[in-house]
Amino acid sequence: MLAKLTTKNQLTLPKEIVKEFNGVEYFDTSVQDGRIILVPVKMQPLDANLAGVRKKMNDLGITPEDIAEAVTWARKKES
Repeated sequence: MLAKLTTKNQLTLPKEIVKEFNGVEYFDTSVQDGRIILVPVKMQPLDANLAGVRKKMNDLGITPEDIAEAVTWARKKES
């Protein structure tokens, strides 16, 4: 099946494909071996799963100090 790229860089997906993902509005996109990969994503409010975010940060070894350092870096004004 073909998908059309519009002049606004939007892809129009065939109905047959889209109906397999009922209720999905967002897809994570990546490129692998010259192919566009779309992975369905379920969006949730941050506070609905804060424990999950904290667990993932812990699993990744991200500390509160890392967050403070990242915020400081992001707020730096470019010279």
